[in-house]
Amino acid sequence: MDTRHYSMIIQWSDEDQAYIVTVPELPGCRTHGETYEEAVKQGKDTIESWIMVAEELGRPIPPPRSYTNTAA
Repeated sequence: MDTRHYSMIIQWSDEDQAYIVTVPELPGCRTHGETYEEAVKQGKDTIESWIMVAEELGRPIPPPRSYTNTAA
């Protein structure tokens, strides 16, 4: 299992009646879940799958973005 930490954007979709998960660092890495908790789990699983396929294909894996809180 990859220990890197990637961002997940989780948004509710009225059209789909589901939480949509997008991983901005990994192109095309998207999934969904009926509940917020399921969406988080699916997001983690999708990140692992995305990285596994990229490694198998010899494609570069973008590093996770780092968040720095600049509020004082």
